Order: sequence, then structure tokens, then C-alpha cells
Amino acid sequence: MIGATNFNFMRLRHAASILSIILIVISIGAIATRGLNLGLDFTGGTLLEVQYETPESIERISTALENAGYRDVTVQHFGAETDVLVRMSEAFRDNLGAEVLNVLQTQSAENKLTLMRSEFVGAQVGEELRDQGGLALLLALFVVMIYVAARFQFKFSVGAVVALFHDVIIIIGLFSLFQWEFDLTVMAALLAVIGYSLNDTIVVADHIRENFRMLRRGDSEEVINYSINQTLGRTIMTSLTTALVLFALMIVGGDLIHNFALALMIGVVVGTYSSVFVASSLLLLMNISREDLMPPEVEEVDDRP
Repeated sequence: MIGATNFNFMRLRHAASILSIILIVISIGAIATRGLNLGLDFTGGTLLEVQYETPESIERISTALENAGYRDVTVQHFGAETDVLVRMSEAFRDNLGAEVLNVLQTQSAENKLTLMRSEFVGAQVGEELRDQGGLALLLALFVVMIYVAARFQFKFSVGAVVALFHDVIIIIGLFSLFQWEFDLTVMAALLAVIGYSLNDTIVVADHIRENFRMLRRGDSEEVINYSINQTLGRTIMTSLTTALVLFALMIVGGDLIHNFALALMIGVVVGTYSSVFVASSLLLLMNISREDLMPPEVEEVDDRP
């Protein structure tokens, strides 16, 4: 045994693999049966910005609009507490802004309201955003695979991409399972998770490569365990500080970025797990060895006549 190894992570790789498979199956099942609760960015609808003279309760505004018969209404503060953003799946028409303003003015007679803007997001634009977002995710995974293969070795690139795919599928699956609204901010969070998780995976991979070249004893499992333990302190501190910031955003950041912070929070947890167990376990599954990582020998050419 290599003395520096403090915890045998790879001993748990089979249990971790079973957990990952269960989570992925549940996620794919939820996506297939329940679908995603797509936000206005993808489905199309109307966006209204209303300015109040004095702050008004979000709950009261939502209740007034729902009682007036408007469907799928989302209300949130936009900048100052007197600025309110209203999203609804109602089809756009010329007098819709005036109708909504009249409903809100009746509900809050003591306040002076001003309609700042009224916009319509078409369903076709929403479909284009959804398709382009999906292509961006696939392109990111493809570029990651090329980068990791060039910097390390092909087996590392397979492990990194599978780990990232694992993270993205679980996040999307949880949004589908609990029917949290999936909008452009969540799509942006998925791309951010790819970057975060990849950084963690590369740090571990870098230590694995160097330890395979430097350590003269210990099999592949021991070298990987040793490498993970070397990065454990850094991984915990990075994940913990990131999670604290995201938790604060979820609590006090408002509805506008709540789902963004939620998706990133899940990504930090799942990404840290996949960097330690998924990517590293796949290296063992593909029989990574010192021979895979040793630089090729350069043959000397005798130029003497």
C-alpha cells in the first residue's frame, strides 16, 4: 500500500456505479414520461414590465392575475422592488398590456402603475433557443473530449465526457421529476456545470498522470486513490465555498436567478461526486496503466558515416 493514501475511494466504485445507474435511469424515465416544464423562453408567451409607485407584494400581484383568468403567470421583482416583471403564456394582443395594467391598478388602487414594456416571445423563437441550447451542450462535450485527449490520453477523455454527461442528465432529470421551470438561465447553468465539473476532473486527472509517472510501486487502483486524496482538501474547499454562495443566491437572490442557482447547486454536488467516482472508476474499467501515460521513447539515429 502507498502510505499517503488516507481513504480508499475506489473500494466504493461498484456501489457508486450502481447509484449513478439508478439516478440516470430515474432521470431518463422522468424526462421520457413527464417531460420538462419549459419556461416562457422556450414555449413562447407575453412579457410585461410594470412599475409601481410604492413596493407591492408579489403574492398579491400573482393572485390578482390568476383570479382574472390569466394562465401560467410568473411574477418577480426586476431590479428595484417597485419594478415587477410579469410572464404569462397568454397569446399577445394589442390591448393585453392595458388589460393587465387595469387588473393590477384595480387590485392596488392606492398605487400609481406604469406599463414600461410589453413584449411577445414567439413559440418559433423558443424552439430555436431550445435547439441551439442543446447543440451548445453537445458541442461543449465534443470540445472537452478533444481537449482532454490532447492534453492527457484518450481514456481520460472518455472518463471526463461520461462524467459530464452523467452530471447534465441528472440535473435535467431532477428538473423534470420535480417539474421545476426550465428556462434559459437553467440552460446557462448546465454549461457552467460542464466547466466547473471539468475543472475538477482535470485536477484529479493531472495528479493521476503525474503519480503514474513518478511512483514506482502500487497498482492502478492505489495510484488513483492516492491522487484523489491529494486533491481532496482542494475539492472540498472549492465545492463548499461555491455551495455557500449558491445557497445565498437561492435564498435572497429572487425568483429571477433562483433556478439558475438551484441547477448550479445540484451541479456542484453531482460534479464533485462524478470527478471522484465516475471519471476515476472508468479509468480502472478501461485498464489504465503506466504504459498508457509514459512518454514515447525517441530512437537515436546514428549519423556517423
